[in-house]
Amino acid sequence: MAEIIRMPKMSDTMEEGVIAQWLKKVGDKVKPGDILAEVETDKATMELESYDEGTLLHIGVKEKDAVPVNGIIAILGEEGENIDDILKGIDSGDDTESAPEEDKSKGESSEKAKETTVDIDVSGIAATVITMPKMSDTMQEGTIASWLKKVGDEVKSGDVLAEVETDKATMELESYDDGTLLYIGVNEGDAVEVNGVIAIIGDKGADFETLLKAHQQKTSSSEASGGSEAPKDDKSETKTEEVKKESAPTNTTASSTETGRIKASPLAKKIASEKGIDISLVQGSGDSGRIIKKDIENFDPSKVAATASASGDEASSGAAIGQESYTDVKVSQMRKVIAKRLAESKFTAPHFYLTMEINMDKAMEARKSMNEVAPVKISFNDMVIKAAAVSLKQHPAVNSAWMGDKIRFNDHVHIGMAVAIDDGLLVPVIRFTDSKSLSEISKEAKSLAGKAKNKELQPKDWEGNTFTVSNLGMFGIEEFTAIINPPDACILAIGGIKQTPIVKDGEIKIGNVMKVTLSCDHRVVDGVVGSAYLKTLKSLLEDPVRLLI
Repeated sequence: MAEIIRMPKMSDTMEEGVIAQWLKKVGDKVKPGDILAEVETDKATMELESYDEGTLLHIGVKEKDAVPVNGIIAILGEEGENIDDILKGIDSGDDTESAPEEDKSKGESSEKAKETTVDIDVSGIAATVITMPKMSDTMQEGTIASWLKKVGDEVKSGDVLAEVETDKATMELESYDDGTLLYIGVNEGDAVEVNGVIAIIGDKGADFETLLKAHQQKTSSSEASGGSEAPKDDKSETKTEEVKKESAPTNTTASSTETGRIKASPLAKKIASEKGIDISLVQGSGDSGRIIKKDIENFDPSKVAATASASGDEASSGAAIGQESYTDVKVSQMRKVIAKRLAESKFTAPHFYLTMEINMDKAMEARKSMNEVAPVKISFNDMVIKAAAVSLKQHPAVNSAWMGDKIRFNDHVHIGMAVAIDDGLLVPVIRFTDSKSLSEISKEAKSLAGKAKNKELQPKDWEGNTFTVSNLGMFGIEEFTAIINPPDACILAIGGIKQTPIVKDGEIKIGNVMKVTLSCDHRVVDGVVGSAYLKTLKSLLEDPVRLLI
């Protein structure tokens, strides 16, 4: 029977996914574990695996097109199977008749749960239902990346059962019970909502099926009593006409996508790395120009150089001058979320800006002296973060947040540190910054920046900031304004240190000056409060010995 493949929810903030590229085409044989497509979410590009075996009968979404979570993207079934009725249901916005048997059984069990009022007795069953834990404050569901235990395995408290993917990290799911793994309810690669059943652990031979039925009955009863109804999917985007357009042949031969991401198999990437080959120069011969092992093994750098030289000669002799051209690149899911959050901050929080010059002469001398004995190299950014944290303890009104109907004044100081990565911007958090030494701040800042760029941050690394620092001084930027990172009330923008004529003791001398700009949410912080904060920050950086007290 044909199975409808829907867009899974691959992160807690994901509302839609973009098909970066299809790795299978209509008519291809598909086995469980085969990669059907690459999907762009707001955080990363992820692989969409098949969990069924059959023939790909229908593709409903073209490459580079977005589809909402739970929207229909393909149909898998037996070769030659008639899916006209399913397609008609999709076009009419009603695909309930073609729903998978699993969905139907869930509906039937839900109806039975409504009809009965007798609770199933599970008091004599020595087993425990394991549900998906809430691993961060924004998490709504998790994806089982891999199972580290299988049905029948003995499990002890503290053993890692599985690896769970969120939109920002992969985390380990530990067992808190001893026993045997009796049941696994989620396949690798599948997503399950928070509190959804993922496994059952108990004594060998325990009646886990009855326990599972009791849990499902309880869940169905609570949903029925709430009267909530799942929102209907917007299926109007999937049209039979679009399917015809999608199946039209294309002449794609390039080995990279419009976003610049190289299309290559993992094995090809590994061999290229070992041989020191720039994989962007390799012409792919796989599906849609995908680079495969054979392309790397047959790659000849001299031919590429000769081709580039010939192209250069041709361009110099007959190239058109002043020709207009442009390239449209679809917005990535991460960039969409960044745009949404920053737009909300900019247009809901009334920003105002305070700029101050700070003489960094003594800070430069102090840094040089400290680095002669410090266990790690201390940067100016580390000194600014420390000074920002100490200043917050003296001005708690700046270390606050707008909560709608109340203002929260934080007693602790957690500094968010803006870090640019290839796909956007992340803000890892240095906790209790005011109580840490410059060496500790330097070590932690370097570690968090590395994790951010490698996408290895855990929820504790990015949650809970009370104030944010953004530094572009290392890029030669003298002064800029930053958009507040919600729910913070302020963000400090740091410019570069520049030699500037200054008046000192009635004489004009050369001084090393750094400009800082404080962006303030006027709902929480007033001009006088922000100015007093900057005055304290200036005094600390101009006499950095005070940071060590």
